[in-house]
Amino acid sequence: MHGKHGWGGPWEHHSRGGDGGPGWRHGGPPPWLAGLFGGPQTGSARGPKVRRGDVRAAILDVLSVEPMNGYQIINQIAQRTGGAWKPSPGSVYPTIQQLEDEGLVEGRSTNGRRENALTDPGRAYVEEHPDELAATWRPFDEAADEDDTPPGLKPAIGQVMSAVWQVASSGSPQQQAQAAEILADTRRRLYGLLADGDSES
Repeated sequence: MHGKHGWGGPWEHHSRGGDGGPGWRHGGPPPWLAGLFGGPQTGSARGPKVRRGDVRAAILDVLSVEPMNGYQIINQIAQRTGGAWKPSPGSVYPTIQQLEDEGLVEGRSTNGRRENALTDPGRAYVEEHPDELAATWRPFDEAADEDDTPPGLKPAIGQVMSAVWQVASSGSPQQQAQAAEILADTRRRLYGLLADGDSES
């Protein structure tokens, strides 16, 4: 699956401009990049409405599997919802702090990296409130059942988008040029799949 301190992800980097170009300061990819993939990637995404308390419940649920830093939590929530909900760092990190204040989560350092883990009271809370945690994911599961997009493509698209955003926001000019070549080659290969399929039918 793959913190309060050190995001370690693409949100650390900001370019300078407007409309997703210079000066785009929001967490996650700018709108023009999200639009390339046809799917929502931030907390303001299309799809099921995120209710008050959902971020809190989602964090507790994903941390019940294993300790994670804030960036991993965000990505795990996105994967769990098929890319339909990727909460912003501005909603996740304050909620992690709130959970620490409640004694349900603790921050710790592992191999020099900060991770967030459930405390014993946190694990007890998860075990005692399965319905509350399940209700957070249910609207996204129901929406996925109604969506005819192949489920295997959704997480792959989200992962590619994350990589593109990191190169676009923090890569050197040479790396960005190489990324453009990789994307162009990938596009050709994808269209090639369709062409091969047509020739076989």
